Amino acid sequence: MKYNSLAINQAADLYFGTARYPVTTRRGLVIGGGNVYPELNFTLPPMHINDETFPDIKNQYREIVRSALQRGLELYSEGIVFEFETLIEMTKNPSYGIDIVKVMNEECENYFVKHGLKSEIRLTPNDLREFDRPPRQRTSRYLEPMLELFEEGAKAGGDLLSIESTGGKEVFDDALMHCNIRQVAFALNVLGVRDMKMLWNKIVKIADSQGKIAGGDTACGFGNTAMVLAEKKYIPRIFAAIVRIMTVSRTIVAIEEGAKGPDKDCGYEGVFLKAITGTPISMEGKTAACAHLSPLGNIAGACADLWSNESVQNIKLLADMAPTVYFEQLTYDTRLFNQAVMSGKNDILNLQRYMVQSDMYLDPQAFILAPENAISISSEIVKGRNHLDAAIKGALKGLSLIEEAILEGRLKSSEMEDAYIPLLKDELSSIPASEDEFIAEMDGELDDNKYLREEYGL
Repeated sequence: MKYNSLAINQAADLYFGTARYPVTTRRGLVIGGGNVYPELNFTLPPMHINDETFPDIKNQYREIVRSALQRGLELYSEGIVFEFETLIEMTKNPSYGIDIVKVMNEECENYFVKHGLKSEIRLTPNDLREFDRPPRQRTSRYLEPMLELFEEGAKAGGDLLSIESTGGKEVFDDALMHCNIRQVAFALNVLGVRDMKMLWNKIVKIADSQGKIAGGDTACGFGNTAMVLAEKKYIPRIFAAIVRIMTVSRTIVAIEEGAKGPDKDCGYEGVFLKAITGTPISMEGKTAACAHLSPLGNIAGACADLWSNESVQNIKLLADMAPTVYFEQLTYDTRLFNQAVMSGKNDILNLQRYMVQSDMYLDPQAFILAPENAISISSEIVKGRNHLDAAIKGALKGLSLIEEAILEGRLKSSEMEDAYIPLLKDELSSIPASEDEFIAEMDGELDDNKYLREEYGL
């Protein structure tokens, strides 16, 4: 672990709109510098993506951005981030993704030059490597088009570079369904960490060579998968909360490799990253319900520097197209954040307190995101000798906080949920701090056909 102390060590200093190390974009957005900006995330309705449909697809992306920018003018917006999460075909064929970035950037530049409205594009190619079976993280035929899209997409106007990387997911998914926390730790904090180091070294070099900003990663495919399964009652909520904590020492690798933030919006682990590294973060909450349900609707905004909606399809609602509608919702939320910022720290903390208290005692996944708990957990994470040890220390601290709150009657739970606490404690405590020892132990537990050791440098 590169970080052995916290950038923000007091809960009263961990709040929305302000980060220790703000990021200034090409058109002048200062993310983490005192304002919370909306980050609009959108996608296509169900349709085929090919040469025949591509003109319509490109026009849809242009109109999404133009409509949001126009509504931004009408709502006196102070700035906008557009996240372009590519679809599979747009990464397999990078020219599709590059052309879409170009038309989006044309609209952003037009509104900036004519009206002074600042906006930027976060370019997020999807990680195609998981489509190899078993995945080939380092030698995949899909890695080259991913990196080409990063490089050429950055030239075309993608100013923030991000990804939801999937290293270790081939082990993680089964481990999650069986609530096997040892295998979760191996997937996230051994395999995932190693993959992140390789991938983010390349992404940061591309960003630096193009004068762009390496934003950050997210453990969406891990932590959010756990959250969605817990919401459907397939796995315990306490288990999902501990998984979320264990994503932190994996996702932090992007920052260790040189990413500057803001991290990716569906990374609820961003609160811990902000406490540890001081980088600005993007978060999503109640307006992410278009993509998934969650118990984190308000508390997710407590420390946000960008406020996002996850991915909404470009479909017609009564008022307007869905992305424009969601942009308006995000804008009103960020107005409230920014009014509190203008009124001073007391008002910031008052608004934050209501957001936190409305969620934190109703679900352990919300509970761990409360600033005071995030600081306590992060303080343990930075004591780790390595990424694995850091994850175990953070998870055990989170579990202790959850158990204490349940025993005191503050945190809602159930006998079925509570039964997992001693089991998780025992399993987490059985994991050695030495990565080499843990790898040797897991050699006897995991099916060799499930993952390719050499693809992780093992």
